[in-house]
Amino acid sequence: MKILLLFAPLCLLAQKAPDLEISTGSLKAKLYSPQSGYYQGTRFDWSGQVASLEYKGHHYFGKWFDKYDPKIHDAILGPVEEFQTDGKGLGYDEAKTGESFVRIGVGAVKKPEEKDYRQFRTYEIVDPGKWTVKRSKDRVEFTHELTDTNGYAYLYKKTLRLDSKSPRMAIEHSLKNTGKKAIVSTVYEHNFYMLNQQPSGLGVTVKFPFAVSSDRDLKGFAEPRGKELVYAKDLKKGESIYTWLNGYGNTAKDYDIRVEHTKAGIGVRQSSDRPMSKLVFWSIATTVCPEAYIAMDIAPGKTFTWKINYDFYELPSGAL
Repeated sequence: MKILLLFAPLCLLAQKAPDLEISTGSLKAKLYSPQSGYYQGTRFDWSGQVASLEYKGHHYFGKWFDKYDPKIHDAILGPVEEFQTDGKGLGYDEAKTGESFVRIGVGAVKKPEEKDYRQFRTYEIVDPGKWTVKRSKDRVEFTHELTDTNGYAYLYKKTLRLDSKSPRMAIEHSLKNTGKKAIVSTVYEHNFYMLNQQPSGLGVTVKFPFAVSSDRDLKGFAEPRGKELVYAKDLKKGESIYTWLNGYGNTAKDYDIRVEHTKAGIGVRQSSDRPMSKLVFWSIATTVCPEAYIAMDIAPGKTFTWKINYDFYELPSGAL
């Protein structure tokens, strides 16, 4: 199935069920496409939001927030990408008030009169670009093309694929610079893990291949223990953890993160073929979110690729 889309402004759309489903039998996933209208913010890439993923009756993603509004910056589900250039949109500093800058995976947006870039603001979209969606039984490929925006342009492809031989979901990305200016950016997956919808707290451990340390006081909610970040208490509504984590090196082998929840009886391993440039950790009572950043510097005419693997598993019965 192939869908070619030229977007008109999306507004006043009610919350909808996922419009894409893929499966290998043991793995089943439901997703939102860009045309679904589920997410209309300008912070995250619009393609391939994972509304749910099921393996052996276990669930790994879901609706982690209370209030839904398609224009809210983080009213979104599952692994989603956010691209940043020095913490801003691409070309933000160069654009004058009223001109456009770029949110990769969203399109060209208008720079209003404001003192500083606001990450959580939903900006006015002036050019949504062109989306193409191709679906088969076990995968979906999204392509987003944006033409010249103050010298920036790109062809972005993302394929979300379920593995038929193992309980794995792979997200394969490529970003081709079709503009006149270099694309200098970072990208991370905001995963919004919800392991069997169990609350964040006792029983949650995040594992790394390196000794991990935090850049701030975690206020008794969690603590680094060697190669693990361990929750020390349950998070209540309104409480959160936010920290930068350190200890990783400059090779892809350190991008290997496991989130396990003994009460849920399951875990997920997240790995990549690219090294981390920054590692942030955020959590509230409903979700656990390691955020591993990847840096890119793409000259005009060049293409940058990266891949994220998600391996899903059950914990040994002795861990329960």
